[in-house]
Amino acid sequence: MIALTRIYTKGGDGGQTSLGDGSRVSKDDLRIEAIGSVDEVNAVIGVARADLPAGDPADLMLARIQNDLFDLGADLCRPLPDPEGRSVLRLLPGQVQRLEAEIDAMNAELEPLTSFVLPGGRRSAAHLHHARTVTRRAERLAVALGRQASLNPVLLHYLNRLSDHLFVLARTLNEGGRADVLWVPGAHRG
Repeated sequence: MIALTRIYTKGGDGGQTSLGDGSRVSKDDLRIEAIGSVDEVNAVIGVARADLPAGDPADLMLARIQNDLFDLGADLCRPLPDPEGRSVLRLLPGQVQRLEAEIDAMNAELEPLTSFVLPGGRRSAAHLHHARTVTRRAERLAVALGRQASLNPVLLHYLNRLSDHLFVLARTLNEGGRADVLWVPGAHRG
């Protein structure tokens, strides 16, 4: 377990921060941008959870996802390969498979879509749509980072699946899709 006895270290006052392997990078490094977007996803999910009853199945799924996102951040902050060969926390395929199983179970209860869904509906669903868009940004940043450095491919799979999961869960929270706000092409052109 991590013990944080001091919150500030002054180590970042010059515009740099430490990665999990101890190396120093600029705070605007692509890796730090990706980690920051993953952190933002986690925060938006926390806001969505604030509208859900504790113990609700959606709340439990989101709690697991928030923990996974910390795992993902830990994975991102440790460049590959680890030169000392230490065992480090990496996302595993089972975490992606769990998302897929949850997506399939939720989607089986929803009516098929006949239009694109606009972000909105219930507060918790709207927050999940926000989280979904931030997840897509985190994914884009991770893909860009992957062109510069080796990454655990599972974290890209996880981010891709997570945006789908958040979309389907938002529809579920929108009364099984009945409270979805649907796009009406050209509705306000005239």
